[in-house]
Amino acid sequence: MNDLKNKNIIVTGASGGIGNSIVEKLSDLGANVLASGTKIEKLEELKSKFKNVKILKFDISQTDKIEEFIDNASKEIGGLDCIINNAGITQDNLAIRMSIEEWKKVIDINLTSTFLMSKFAIKKMLKNKKGKIVNITSVVGHTGNLGQANYTASKAGIVAMSKSLAIEYAKKNININCISPGFIKSAMTDKIEDKFKEVIISKIPSARLGQPEDISNAVLFLASNQSDYINGETLHVNGGMYMA
Repeated sequence: MNDLKNKNIIVTGASGGIGNSIVEKLSDLGANVLASGTKIEKLEELKSKFKNVKILKFDISQTDKIEEFIDNASKEIGGLDCIINNAGITQDNLAIRMSIEEWKKVIDINLTSTFLMSKFAIKKMLKNKKGKIVNITSVVGHTGNLGQANYTASKAGIVAMSKSLAIEYAKKNININCISPGFIKSAMTDKIEDKFKEVIISKIPSARLGQPEDISNAVLFLASNQSDYINGETLHVNGGMYMA
């Protein structure tokens, strides 16, 4: 995937485990990466490790500032060839206990902000006459999950939204696809009690949790020229837990 060298790529949610791995893989291949997130210490660590990584602290819940963020991030790295929309949150609760605030916060950050990130990135890409957008969703957006009506709705919405955007801009040489991770080893899954983790693993044919690298490897493919004829698709990376 040598074509990623010198490509200008924004990665949101870069301060998390999957985001870290995406930034590292892209940097290793010579891409100019703008790593964004809310944890400045984690971003500074990335910047210190890789000479071709620049950082910009940003909270994607600030929807009124997303266009400005895309402008500033693009200027930092000299353009915009690709954006990886990886940032998101969870705020779990059973449906009858879920407040409207819990519902709206997850929908607004995961779905609305991803839409706006994509929208303003597309505006840049139209000028370049090409571009790639990779939206990170989740296996539970396809299967549903206990206590996550808000999260699953947001992730399923990203899939449908991405298909619509792909239809709208395919003729403009802009590819918009999703990656749907299964259960990936991270700080979040580390908090799951062993007995529940065993139940999860029992449902995965590969009999293990995924690694952040499993997701970042998929990102490299969809960000590269090798995926030029793939549009509006969701690449499932879940060890066989869900087969579309």
